[in-house]
Amino acid sequence: MQRICLFPGTFDPVTLGHIDIIDRALPLFDKFIIGIGRNSSKEPMFSEEKRLNWLKEIYKNNPTVDALA
Repeated sequence: MQRICLFPGTFDPVTLGHIDIIDRALPLFDKFIIGIGRNSSKEPMFSEEKRLNWLKEIYKNNPTVDALA
């Protein structure tokens, strides 16, 4: 059985704290999915596309990580 993690957040912006939490959790899971959500009560600082691209760039060399918006 695969161990899958879904890590949701707005990531607006992606912070070193987000990256630290993800990096610490990676060894615990076979698949790690970062889900970029929307907060309808706030105006985003950065577009979903930009946040998605940042996360994909950060984890481009880790095949267990996927980011979705």
